[in-house]
Amino acid sequence: MTNITQPSNFPTIDQPSFSKCVRVCQNRTCKKQGAAKVLAAFTTLPIPGVTVTASSCLGQCGNGPMVLILPDVVWYSGIRPDEVSLLVEQHLLGGQRVKQMLYHRFHS
Repeated sequence: MTNITQPSNFPTIDQPSFSKCVRVCQNRTCKKQGAAKVLAAFTTLPIPGVTVTASSCLGQCGNGPMVLILPDVVWYSGIRPDEVSLLVEQHLLGGQRVKQMLYHRFHS
């Protein structure tokens, strides 16, 4: 039996640090609730180490616009364009969840 705690003979590869990804739902219901403007608000604020992407349905229809922060797996619901700067400042730059915007189904 092989002892898996021994170092391997394979060269080690430095793993890149994972950046954050902001996914903004752009499906029908979220779009009707203003998701395009929320996405536009994110894209006007360049955030180092953060990728902002339009997403297909995040599966929480009727609670949008939905925003999902990865790899944190933090869900925000009912986000308005004027709230994006607070989310960027507090969560993405400050590392603190914005409690009043958290999606109640996943965060209590």
